[in-house]
Amino acid sequence: MGNSARIQSSLQQMISSFLGSKLPKAQQIQLVQPSHRLRTKWPKPSHTHPCGSEILVVLEGTLYVGFITSNADNNRLISKLLNKGDVFVFPIGLIHFQLNVGYGNAVAFAGLSSQNPGVITIANAVFGSKPPIDLDVLAKAFQVDNKLVDYLQKQF
Repeated sequence: MGNSARIQSSLQQMISSFLGSKLPKAQQIQLVQPSHRLRTKWPKPSHTHPCGSEILVVLEGTLYVGFITSNADNNRLISKLLNKGDVFVFPIGLIHFQLNVGYGNAVAFAGLSSQNPGVITIANAVFGSKPPIDLDVLAKAFQVDNKLVDYLQKQF
């Protein structure tokens, strides 16, 4: 078993043991994606988990993380700079991101509150849908011209 697998296994056991004794319903938390490894100045693109919240624990590096609240809350950005040992929670269904702003690689473990949280990467969904969303619809929604929408769709 590699070092990463041992860490994942140990972390999962600690989470299950602690949560199982304190909050029995929280045993549903899963380490669905055991680790995020982000190169320097590299993002994990904006995405959402429609069926689960995410908790992120930074093991190495410095991450700038955040999420966007709902329309009812004026789409506020809630963000924080995280260092080794810091923890951040992304609420269920909200668009969120992570960006490595440190000088080396960053490593973080993520736990999700569902065995099947789902994931929707925003740019892929909007500009890479099959069949594509009509140019006029996206141009009006983003208040840009059709050429820019066409360019963005070709990237996906």
